[in-house]
Amino acid sequence: MAEYVVEFGRDGRPVEPDGRLDAAAFHRNHQPIWAVLARLLEGRSGDVLEAGSGTGQHVVHFAAQRPDLTWWPSDLNANHLTSIAAWRAHAGLSNVREAQRIDLADPGWVAAFRAAGGPSQLSAIFCANVIHIAPWSVAEGLLAGAAQILSADGFLALYGPFKRDGRHSALSNAVFDTSLREGNPDWGVRDIADLETLAARNGLALRETVEMPANNMILVFARTG
Repeated sequence: MAEYVVEFGRDGRPVEPDGRLDAAAFHRNHQPIWAVLARLLEGRSGDVLEAGSGTGQHVVHFAAQRPDLTWWPSDLNANHLTSIAAWRAHAGLSNVREAQRIDLADPGWVAAFRAAGGPSQLSAIFCANVIHIAPWSVAEGLLAGAAQILSADGFLALYGPFKRDGRHSALSNAVFDTSLREGNPDWGVRDIADLETLAARNGLALRETVEMPANNMILVFARTG
């Protein structure tokens, strides 16, 4: 596993007795991320899926800001799912649903999500720091699933580091990318152009690119036409 990437709970940070994990990145990025999501979600209603919720800190923070929306956390890692459940219980928010175990690389994840009680349509999907620490099949599954389950005016927001036309936006991202690929050749910082091509195959298009602190971005995809 790459030096920079560790499973939450195995990174030396404290674990609460109830299983809540704490991600250092949450404390750095939740406010700027929410500033963007708040604008994108303005005037919307319905359900929002967080794909790859990690510790669960982001989803409960966002849900507290928009109690009129229903938030669905998800992850694949068992320890993360335990932490999400603990943060959900700790927050006591009625608009956060039970964490769903979702494998984005599984082409059937949307059907499984609906079968488990998920909504038929989503107003939005938010996914942070996932597709670069996963094989490309996860990006493929995420975009394909988004095309299936997003409402006509819904959007997918991806947060993390990205390349533009094969170039990194900062030396630190290039170092990070090298570390990822050395740890797992199927991982790595993704190029926006590749994601646009993947989106187009699924009837989606890149609508907005938002520059974020620490050389990250938010990419917003929506249906074409």
